[in-house]
Amino acid sequence: MPNAPLEAEDFRSPAVMLSGVVDYDMYRSFRQQLDLVAERTLVVCELSTLGGDPEVARMMGEDVRFHSELSPDRRLVFLGKAAIYSAGVTFMSFFARENRYVTRGSRLMIHERKLSKMLTIDGPLTTCLASVQATLNEIESSIAIQNEGFENLVRGSQVALEEVLQKAPSNWYVEANEACQLGLIEAVL
Repeated sequence: MPNAPLEAEDFRSPAVMLSGVVDYDMYRSFRQQLDLVAERTLVVCELSTLGGDPEVARMMGEDVRFHSELSPDRRLVFLGKAAIYSAGVTFMSFFARENRYVTRGSRLMIHERKLSKMLTIDGPLTTCLASVQATLNEIESSIAIQNEGFENLVRGSQVALEEVLQKAPSNWYVEANEACQLGLIEAVL
């Protein structure tokens, strides 16, 4: 059975091992490691991160989704170790719930995307309005992308999207066993 629960032994030699900031360097390393194991039917992607760029996490996640659809007989599995914060959770959300595992004592940290931007309003009124509207469009688009990730994360779990939306603004920390009880992951190793 391709999606049968995995045992600790299945995680002995992860195909992809990532740690640190989720950034373009991590993405390059991820792609290189993934390309090297094209023949494996079980591909464990191990990650420990305090966060990083959510768009890079989405790029990595889209690679997982694409490879999973391209080779349905191949199983891509997530293994979170110690800290799976922010962009790490975004990456994890692209794995099917039954393909998400974390090690004992790990913590997930789920939060809203952040924005730091100075908006200067100076010039003709129509130009001012365009600048304000562009910033509003950026915020609304980012919220939509963020919420798509939250929907992926909670799909198949006991957590409602509304609960994530309520807890995410204040950084929701979820311990490994709690994540398993909530159905956000398959198991704790």
